[in-house]
Amino acid sequence: MVTLKDYGEYQTAWCPGCGNFPLLRAVKLALVKKGLEPHQVLFVSGIGQAAKAPHYTNANVFNGLHGRSIPVATGAKLANPNLTVIAESGDGCMYGEGGNHFLSAIRRNIDITVIVHNNQVYGLTKGQASPTSGQGFVTKAQPEGVVEAPFNPVALAVTMHAGFVARSFAGMEEHLVGMIVEAIDHRGFSLVDVLQPCVSFNRINTFKWYRDRCKPLTSSYDPYDWEAAMRTAQQWGDEIPIGIIYKNDRPSFEKHFPALIKGPLVGQGVDLSKLKKIMYK
Repeated sequence: MVTLKDYGEYQTAWCPGCGNFPLLRAVKLALVKKGLEPHQVLFVSGIGQAAKAPHYTNANVFNGLHGRSIPVATGAKLANPNLTVIAESGDGCMYGEGGNHFLSAIRRNIDITVIVHNNQVYGLTKGQASPTSGQGFVTKAQPEGVVEAPFNPVALAVTMHAGFVARSFAGMEEHLVGMIVEAIDHRGFSLVDVLQPCVSFNRINTFKWYRDRCKPLTSSYDPYDWEAAMRTAQQWGDEIPIGIIYKNDRPSFEKHFPALIKGPLVGQGVDLSKLKKIMYK
């Protein structure tokens, strides 16, 4: 039986009090709750403090380029659909440098889980504004405050009819674990946007700031209602709804490939005679 210890304990490079700590623990708890052994899981990350999280997990890990975790996760899932594939990185990596890959994955509905550490700032590169930073947010790189409107990843994902869209908060462990479990269970693209503080570079969106505002959706909320999900996804202010914002039952990308009906490509072998014909055609 898999336990939390199977996923290891490591010394991290994060600041004391960082929201990455409870988020990492929630991911491990979700995998244990799912009964997944470390060898059944692949983490793919980009660059950043959030992207280091898989390094502190005893599982398969591919650390790629900044913003390029989703393409690798897509390839891995197509090669071995039996793997639980999780792309995990920060808001700058996923929504900034990786924005186009984020859009393409939603369109394809590839069966991967994307967990985004959304602290509304770049942490590794010392505090410049990220795509999700609020207007007026002052940093060393934006001394007069951010001019651009903040990117709303949840609303965008709902707009594009992503398979599964959830938001949670790193300070609510039980809720976050539940969202990650639901995301892994969903067959298709799953986004879990996780609100978390950066204690070093974001003194506005603190644990208390989120805790005072994050409100779980009620049991009467219907995540299959797209119009209601669009309204919910755009709520941000004194109350921030958290939970499964939207979901649907679109067939996942890999279902469209007959070659995968026989099972993972990694176990099918190679017909060298056919390969030779292709090479010399």
